[in-house]
Amino acid sequence: MTDNKENFEWCVIGAGPAGIAAVGKLLDHDIPAQKILWIDDKFKVGDLGAKWYDVSSNTTVQLFLDFLNECSAFQFKENKQHFQIEKIDPHHTCKLINIIEPLQWISNHLSRQVATYQGTAARLSVNNRYWEIAVDRNKFMASNVILASGAEPDRLHYKNVKEIVLEDALNYSQLKQCCDNVDSVAVFGSSHSAIIIIRYLVELGLSRIVNFYKSPLKFALRMDDWTLFDNTGLKGTTADWARENILGKIPENLYRYQATKQNIGTYLDGCDRVIYAVGFHPRVIEVAGMAGLRHNVHNGIIAPGLFGFGIAFPKQTIDLFGNREESVGLWKFMMHINAVLPIWLRYGL
Repeated sequence: MTDNKENFEWCVIGAGPAGIAAVGKLLDHDIPAQKILWIDDKFKVGDLGAKWYDVSSNTTVQLFLDFLNECSAFQFKENKQHFQIEKIDPHHTCKLINIIEPLQWISNHLSRQVATYQGTAARLSVNNRYWEIAVDRNKFMASNVILASGAEPDRLHYKNVKEIVLEDALNYSQLKQCCDNVDSVAVFGSSHSAIIIIRYLVELGLSRIVNFYKSPLKFALRMDDWTLFDNTGLKGTTADWARENILGKIPENLYRYQATKQNIGTYLDGCDRVIYAVGFHPRVIEVAGMAGLRHNVHNGIIAPGLFGFGIAFPKQTIDLFGNREESVGLWKFMMHINAVLPIWLRYGL
């Protein structure tokens, strides 16, 4: 294993939206660019760029634009290239491909300033008051590390039915190929992603779609200065479709059952394919001396000089009625790092 002789002040692992925000905000806080190490295996906007580009967002265009313009180091306002997202009604939603294009431009811009390494971080350990980061056959040293490494969709692993992975299910063209000559598909979940998938399957005209759900549909409700079920409720065109086709007149080929053991045993075996759209789990990076990566759900601290950020380490929010939710979304990530980075800058090894 090769040792890198330079010690960095900060290392950011992951180049999805959270990683991009982290690098930008470190620069905004006057951390010298040459003292920031950025590690990612592709630098292609993470899973957002690789897997979810065809998904309809539940975030308005205005919040995406707010994210792009919030960070001075992004220099988005100064860029002379015009992106499609700037032409869309800011009060509407859009396909995620529209935010990926400017994020890639920003990622390229930041990569030319800070130190970068293309690879997969596998292990962290403390060595003489530095974090040692093992990447492939190299080792890097940094005083502080921000984990923005993303999360993977949970899987069902039901042995009797072939599973369609979530990234294919949320891409209409891919889903169509997966369902060629298939009569029936089961979908687990009632979230934004699950409803998008159910809508796609209805439009594809399958003879039977079975939806297993644990709780009634939730809809985000905008109040004067806050939103009920902001992170778990359906929004935009997906919410409109659910009201018309699930709470209204249910399509003839759609069957919905509570996800009880009895219902699953009765109705799942008759399906040709299954899609699990229920949750995500963080990507695993081994940390010496720690059995699992648990972050403080309010400030993102995992250990001195080690911080979790983004979809794998979300902030927990509590609304006016005590509802607890995980706060996920580009603008929410930006607001979170604005609040916690002053703490991280002082909470080192």
